[in-house]
Order: sequence, then C-alpha cells, then structure tokens
Amino acid sequence: MSQVTVSLKDIETTSHKALVNHGAEDWIAAEMAKAIRQAESVGNLICGLYYLESYCKQLQTGRVDGAVEPMVSKPKIATVQVNAGFGFAQAAFARGLPVALETVKQTGTCSLAICHAHTCTSLGYFTEQIALSGYIGIGFTNASAVVAPPGGHKAVIGTNPIALSIPAKTGGVAFQFDQSTSAVALGKITMAKAAGESIPLGWAIDAEGNPTTDAEAALKGSLVSTGGYKGYGFGLMAEVLAAAVTGSVNSLDVAGLKVPEGEPHDLGQFYFLLDPTAISGDAFWERLGTLSKAIDAQPNARLPGSKTRIVSEVSIEASVWELTQSLAS
Repeated sequence: MSQVTVSLKDIETTSHKALVNHGAEDWIAAEMAKAIRQAESVGNLICGLYYLESYCKQLQTGRVDGAVEPMVSKPKIATVQVNAGFGFAQAAFARGLPVALETVKQTGTCSLAICHAHTCTSLGYFTEQIALSGYIGIGFTNASAVVAPPGGHKAVIGTNPIALSIPAKTGGVAFQFDQSTSAVALGKITMAKAAGESIPLGWAIDAEGNPTTDAEAALKGSLVSTGGYKGYGFGLMAEVLAAAVTGSVNSLDVAGLKVPEGEPHDLGQFYFLLDPTAISGDAFWERLGTLSKAIDAQPNARLPGSKTRIVSEVSIEASVWELTQSLAS
C-alpha cells in the first residue's frame, strides 16, 4: 500500500477542521484532534485517523452530539461524575479532569466517572494525562459486545480495555500499558478482513464456537478473552465499573461503534486517581526504582511504555490521508 509522510501538526489541524465541518464545536473538535494526533504518534492506528470518518458520519446523523456541554458534579467527597450527554468522551474527560485532580490533591484518592459518552477509543490517552499530573491513573471502559465467555459462543462483553499509567518522580510517565481484555482489538480483525488476510489462531471463534483463522468468520462469531478465564475476569471487572458503576449501558446494548446511524453509544469510562506517596512517602519511588532497574538490567526487556520515541511526523496510508483531507475540505 502506498504510504505518505505527514506531520503530527497537520494530522491534528486537519482532523480538527474535519470535525468542525461535520458539526462539532471548536473546543470539542480540538480535544478530539489532540487524541487522534496522540494515537497516530505512537502507531496506535486503530484509535487514530481510522476512526475519523465514523466520527464525522455520526456527527451528521446525531449518533454523537458534538455540541453538548458535559455536566460535572461531585456526588461524594472523593467522587467526580461527568455526564457526557451522549457527546465525546474526550470532551467530558477534559471538563472532569481538573476537578478530579483538585480532589485527589486533598483526599489522596479520587474516582472519576464519565457517564453516557461516545467511545473513548484509546483508554491510555486518559490515564497518561493523570500520570503526567503526578498521580497514578487506572482506567476501565466497555464497548459493543464482541467477546464470548469461555466455553460459550455468543458475545456478552466488549473488548473492555484496562489501562494503567504510573508517574515518574522527576515528571513524565515511568511506564504505562493500555490493553484490551480480549485476545486482540476488534479493529485488527476488521482491518485483516479488508486486506483479505487471515488472522492467527486464538483470536476468535466462529458463530458455532469453533476456533477460526478466517477474519470474516470471526466477525460473524466472537472474539475470545486474552488468557482465557483470567482475561475474561478482567473483562467482567471492566464491564461492571464502566457500565454498572457509571449507569451507562452494558456491552450487550451497544450497536457497532462505527455504525453511522442508531442510538448513541451511551458508554461509560471509570478512572481511579491515586496519590503515589500518600501512604508510603518516598518509599514509593524507591520501590519503583528497584523494579525499573531490575528490568532495565536485562538487555531485551523494558517496562511497557517507558521508552516511547518522540516523533514529529509519521508514515500513514495514502488513502487514509486522502480521506482525512476530503473530510476537512
């Protein structure tokens, strides 16, 4: 496939223009464009420009509200709630984070619930912001049902990602991970089907519950949890925190996330913010340093997300960039 080199600045600017063109308020489009830029900068293609067209289409059909003002409240001392109003999760988080940071500064812990939101795509994008502010960030979300329980054949929960970001003592992020609790993100199978490629055994089952390497059969069947029962447990945990705790929808009640028309996603995201030194003081940094040194001492090992390369431009498919530009024109 033909590739073009595009600056991250151009990706952000063009994405912003595309979203405004299709009905998003300027500040909301700006929050979305920053998230798209970040995803592309680290090679997270599924959460970057890959989603832009669906954002634009759903703005036009009203499946997502691009003009709603998120409502922030504090139902408990250390609990921050943001009603996204069927708008973008990125905008809701931007309104809720300052309140959550002020809360955790006083209490040592804080829960931040984003309710009734559009898909947040990259969950680590949000926990990273928490860590960059000096706090541990743990996040959970759910998605449309595509994962069957072990031994079953019908999808019950989504890919249901979990993310963790740990701050560094001198500023920045010590390490982080953002991973689906399914064996793979659904987008990878969608992309494999579009490319006419097979998928590895262990990613999915067909409609009868049989393991498959056929991407089309997988899309008609279900994904499986990473690590079998263990991953399924984490997926259930994410489901309860994202859907039940926030009062948003179960994975079972969400249509495909990229489908242009239909009911709003109405998904939830749930975050824990923790002061890393509230209990152990500097012992936290000492223990973290011990862990980091032990891993760094092994030539081919590293803490996840600890050595992210900073870039100013990326190589993307020419067709993707052409579509992005057409959405902005």
